[in-house]
Amino acid sequence: MIRIDQIWLAVEPMDMRAGTETALARVVKVFGAVQPHHAYLFANRRANRLKVLVHDGMGVWLAARRLHQGGFTWPRSDGADQKLSAEQLQALVIGLPWHRIGPAGVIDLL
Repeated sequence: MIRIDQIWLAVEPMDMRAGTETALARVVKVFGAVQPHHAYLFANRRANRLKVLVHDGMGVWLAARRLHQGGFTWPRSDGADQKLSAEQLQALVIGLPWHRIGPAGVIDLL
């Protein structure tokens, strides 16, 4: 598997037609650089599609996920980009309210 040390969520929507080069340019614009073993998440305006770009140290991977019903819990676009834990990422990709999961995977906000 690909080692991921840090997960970053970009709050501004991204066009899901974007390919690898466009996603790379967006990561550099938003985060300043594409770091090895980091994952960068983007959603479309309706937050029902998600793209993740991962730099594995040798190249980049670009994956997409779409929910057929509902949407991903995504912060407002006027907020700051955020760092996520692995537990929060797992909750996010299945459509759960990831921002309610604390550092130990415990829901700490109702």
